[in-house]
Amino acid sequence: MGAVLAPMIVPMVSLAAHALSRIFRRPDRENPTLADINARHQAEQAQKQAEQAAREAQELAEEIKRQADQDREHARARQEEADRAASQAAEEAERMKGRMEEAENAARRAEELAEEARKTAQEEGAKLAREAQEERERSQKIREDAERAMAAAREEAERAQRAADEQRREAEAGKALAEEMARTAAEETRKATEAKEEAERRLKDGIQPVVTPSPKELAAAKWRIQYKEDCFHFAIAGISGSGKSSLVNAFRGLRSRDAGSAAVGVTETTLHMTRYPDVHPENPFVWYDIPGAGTLKCRDWQYFNDQGLYVFDCIIVLFDNRFTMTDIAILVNARRFNIPTYIVRSKADQHIRNVMVEMGYDSEGDDEEEVERRNRLYKAARKQFIERTRESVRVNLDDANLPDQRVYIVSNTTMLSIVLNKAPKKTIDEVDLLSDLLNQAYSRRVSQSDEILSMS
Repeated sequence: MGAVLAPMIVPMVSLAAHALSRIFRRPDRENPTLADINARHQAEQAQKQAEQAAREAQELAEEIKRQADQDREHARARQEEADRAASQAAEEAERMKGRMEEAENAARRAEELAEEARKTAQEEGAKLAREAQEERERSQKIREDAERAMAAAREEAERAQRAADEQRREAEAGKALAEEMARTAAEETRKATEAKEEAERRLKDGIQPVVTPSPKELAAAKWRIQYKEDCFHFAIAGISGSGKSSLVNAFRGLRSRDAGSAAVGVTETTLHMTRYPDVHPENPFVWYDIPGAGTLKCRDWQYFNDQGLYVFDCIIVLFDNRFTMTDIAILVNARRFNIPTYIVRSKADQHIRNVMVEMGYDSEGDDEEEVERRNRLYKAARKQFIERTRESVRVNLDDANLPDQRVYIVSNTTMLSIVLNKAPKKTIDEVDLLSDLLNQAYSRRVSQSDEILSMS
């Protein structure tokens, strides 16, 4: 339609413009009237409208022309598509024709094969029948084997199920036990944590903790000191420089220069625990020189456990100048293990001489007056030294909430003389100490023998 209207639009626009120009053509006169002015104005407006209409008509014509061109282009594209489709259809028809020929050939071949199959069917029939019978027999055997296997599998599955049920019950019991153990462990951990915090608090407040060795630690300590059940084991412990080695030698009847004696000196010479059997084989005694507490980097309450004093049959707590917290700790722990203890102050002759000097003694004269004066000062100094020592120990024991206990005041030189069966001139507690120690040892040995006899 656009192609038909396009040639008619331009003449129509020209005719309309000519008619309007004739209608509104201005007459040639000099003084136009108002009517002429209005007419002229209207003519100009009509001219403008005609021109606008002409432009719109022109635009419409161009639009129609463009649309017509597009339509022609679309028609040409559709024609080309139709041509291609026709060409493809022809090609497809040709291919179909070839396929039909192939199908006819295949049909003829199929008929030939079918004929051949019919011919061979009779020959193969008997063979296939035999094979089918054999296959049925094999299938029957396989089915029977499968049924037996299934029955065995069911039995095995039932056994497995029973075992699984048993394992599940055991697992549940184990789980319950594990949970109970976990709860117990958690409770023990909580108690251990509380005990640790309490121990730290008590230690901070100056309260010594109670440390109990394990069975393994007990066995290790006995192995370390070569403990023997038929012997009595004496431990001589205390701070460094208190005369432990000299007292060990005195108990064994040895001088410091004798072979097999413990080394002595001004400073602490025992840095490791030393074992000394009694010089007389008939005496079932073993003496131990324990390192001094002042030479070890441990607290007073650790000294007892660190040295394994809990495995000894008797502990001699030896001190020289003053009774220390280490000595108190040894006594406290020995009471826990029911181990007999003996508090001994050594070097009595030196201390009494020092007290005599404090009293004014300054002469070694041999005249009768000087000897008498020296004897008086010795008795007074001896009495004062003994009283001070025992009072000091009593106060220390009382402060530690320990019961009062005898203090043995000895001189190592005097003790050596007694052990060697000599008659020393001046003794204090040497004889009592030696007698109490030996009686304790023999009493224990007798009680052990009685226990062995009662068990047999």
